Amino acid sequence: MRESQDFQSFVANYRERFPDDILDLPAPLADGQDVAAIVEALALQGRAPMLACASVPGSDWPLVTNVFASRQRIARLFGVGVEDLHAEYQRRANAPVDPVFVNDGAVAEVVTEGEAVDLSALPMIRHFDSDRGPYVTNAIIVASDPETGIANLSYHRSMRHAQSALATSLHSRGHLWRMYQTAREAGRPLPVAMVIGAHPLFMLAASARVAFGTDERAVAGGLMQAPLEMIATPRHGIGVPANAEFVLEGNLDPEAHVAEGPFGEFSGYSSDRSTNTLFHVTAMMRKRAPWLVDVVGGATDEHLNLARLPREAEMLEKLKARFPSVTGLHYPTSGTHFHCYVRIRQTRPGEARQVMLGLLGWDPYLKTVIAVDDDIDVTQDSQVLWALATHFQPHRDMFTVDGLPGSPLDPSSTADGTTSRLALDATRGPDFHGIRAVLDAGARDRAQALLRGLEGARP
Repeated sequence: MRESQDFQSFVANYRERFPDDILDLPAPLADGQDVAAIVEALALQGRAPMLACASVPGSDWPLVTNVFASRQRIARLFGVGVEDLHAEYQRRANAPVDPVFVNDGAVAEVVTEGEAVDLSALPMIRHFDSDRGPYVTNAIIVASDPETGIANLSYHRSMRHAQSALATSLHSRGHLWRMYQTAREAGRPLPVAMVIGAHPLFMLAASARVAFGTDERAVAGGLMQAPLEMIATPRHGIGVPANAEFVLEGNLDPEAHVAEGPFGEFSGYSSDRSTNTLFHVTAMMRKRAPWLVDVVGGATDEHLNLARLPREAEMLEKLKARFPSVTGLHYPTSGTHFHCYVRIRQTRPGEARQVMLGLLGWDPYLKTVIAVDDDIDVTQDSQVLWALATHFQPHRDMFTVDGLPGSPLDPSSTADGTTSRLALDATRGPDFHGIRAVLDAGARDRAQALLRGLEGARP
């Protein structure tokens, strides 16, 4: 039996299997910012459950968020352990399955078009006090290239501009921007659809790192291991998930320049760097009883995981193909998208430098890479910093490269997004003579048993 591609069905199934990993908030929240504040408070406790909010100002329907905050939860989507997540993601992403059109879908249960479109009925919340206003943070734009007809998926923050228009930012180096410029040069608007809320594997596919001309809807099929089921939007016939929560159809204005931002970005800063693009909405589709599937913005694990998991998986595959001595890779939350830790079982002097050069060249967002030995857990900042403190000599073990394109959302970059990059070699090197202090495994086992006994003896 084919697994449902419906988000609400996914949550029901996940709740049945892992009830302790969903936190229900039945009482009405006072403000949309409470969602981000609750996620922040949970993160400080080392917790990252999926949140199900019954009532939030800004939405007439339930809100679900923090879906991607846990790597373990993402691994469960793929039926693997966290240690195998990168390999399984790449295995599926590298085996795309073409989407198929179906006759009907839940997202077409309620359709409004033309002058009847009113975006005040579209749920959105204000996540941070510094945001310009309420935002859709889970807005996946589907567009077809005007020349090739191949579709593209990408995330774009979006806020209400008028009754039937949104203000959005297109990421000026992304594939959608390239399509938009082609349409603009031809003097015509670009037809698009915006998906708000769909199966988590579709959402991950929208973050996939693929070459221009690759249809991420086929990547979604690869991740699902089944064709993505689509229906056509009413005016432009754009293929969108048949069981999405909401879909907006319309076009990107080739000339308009509208106010958009600031918005709490992955850097932890509110960014007003934007392409200031206007999205005219000509049709709105939704389920009869939809949910608002939210993504918590800012430098949160949810926001970062959506983008960094595909990046980590791709970079690790590329590195291992060229450097078999690479054994692990991690983009830490503390570094937003700008830092990477790479673990290597070095076989010859200088190999760590080669690996770091590869990373800094392949990933335009990276500013700092730290290479460590194979016995360091790259998912733990404290271990990487310990390696840096005890293995690294600044006069010998670092190099920089400047004048490279980076992220325009990096507040320290130039106005055009140019940045410099730093590589730190925190491996031990051939002349290192320290002996690491270690504990006998038996002592660790006895300590754990003793502590468990003391916990059990507490009144």
